[in-house]
Amino acid sequence: MGQANHRGEYPADWAQLAAQIKTEAGGKCVRCGHSHHYESGHVLTVHHFDGDKANRSRWNLMALCQRCHLSVQARVDPLVGLMFDPSTWAMPYIAGFHAAGFGVIGPRFDLDRWIAEYTASGREWPVWAPASSMEASR
Repeated sequence: MGQANHRGEYPADWAQLAAQIKTEAGGKCVRCGHSHHYESGHVLTVHHFDGDKANRSRWNLMALCQRCHLSVQARVDPLVGLMFDPSTWAMPYIAGFHAAGFGVIGPRFDLDRWIAEYTASGREWPVWAPASSMEASR
């Protein structure tokens, strides 16, 4: 499982783009919420959700600590349909992935419920993520 097919080249401005993604995340992992902390292995990185280093779409770039990055990269393949509801933190990324025309939208995809659950968790639904089912089903 996971994304064995890493492809593409990092864009020339990768350092600046990665810094921007980390700043948007408040310097914390979007999955576990841990701040950048080298000694504990919570080094903040940026993961390409679809495995394509050249894809700079905002939905494709996740600020993850190294621990979460390795776990997500090894266990999550966005092309495989959802068997269960996704973790709340991943909802906007999955919605963006589908809005970009990737993957198969299955019965677990319920954008209105996802947005409600995401905001109920104390987070603001990202401006870059689709805000309606029409946007997500393109």
